[in-house]
Amino acid sequence: MGTETLQTPWKKAVWYLVLTALAVMVLFPVYMTLVRALSTPAAYVQAGQPPWPVDVQWDVFSRAWNVGDFGSKIWVSVVVTVIIVAAQLLTSVLAAYAFAFLEFRFKRVLFVVFMATLMLPIEVTLIPNVQSIRSFEWLNSYPGLVGPFLATAFGTFLIRQGFMGIPRDLRDAAALDGFGHLAFLRRVAIPVTKPIVASFAVIAFLAAWNQYTWPRAVVTEGDWETIQIGLKSVQASTVDQNNLGFAAALIAALPILLLLVFLQRQLVRGLTAGAVKG
Repeated sequence: MGTETLQTPWKKAVWYLVLTALAVMVLFPVYMTLVRALSTPAAYVQAGQPPWPVDVQWDVFSRAWNVGDFGSKIWVSVVVTVIIVAAQLLTSVLAAYAFAFLEFRFKRVLFVVFMATLMLPIEVTLIPNVQSIRSFEWLNSYPGLVGPFLATAFGTFLIRQGFMGIPRDLRDAAALDGFGHLAFLRRVAIPVTKPIVASFAVIAFLAAWNQYTWPRAVVTEGDWETIQIGLKSVQASTVDQNNLGFAAALIAALPILLLLVFLQRQLVRGLTAGAVKG
């Protein structure tokens, strides 16, 4: 008993050291990006590229914002991201409920086909989707930016795993109480699997916000450029002032960092719950 009591503090100390080391490894690139953003490029190189700012330029973020015209680009990215996340949540929840609770012909086959779409990289569907957007005359528009991403097989799979953990007896009891499918979904299924739904919302946000290939393919006017396209433009137009590119990268990553900081528990709980219940 005494030996176990003595070992516990040491185990905790080791775990804290390991986690601290991992945190440093993850955060160090972010720190170095901040250092490069604040430093004057020529002075930083002449100083040997140390891990601290050199000849600090405190106005670098405002300059990067103006050079990249980030005001309009962030607005486009926010609208696109909100539409995609909302649509994927709606379609994924409804499809997951159907695959988890409803009985219909070829259910297993349809689910396998549905999941098989996860194996298709964007390069396979890019050209046909772009041609479709052109035929609909949706270039430089919100429908063109969000159209192919209103549904996702990954969200259906993840939320279905959570729904499969709900006891069948609970569904039967709700039916006896007069709950229809929509009432059971709204009052029971979603509240029970809230961590999983929240974790998928975070994942969908990250994917939508970081899109570059698709917006680049369907946007030809500057007014419809997203933040990721603007980031690339800043990096290409300020080669002699590369600290502006680092500052722009931090501005583009700020919403993601804030989201992960405030919703990290929901993300971990949701993914863990989905793995355990599956």
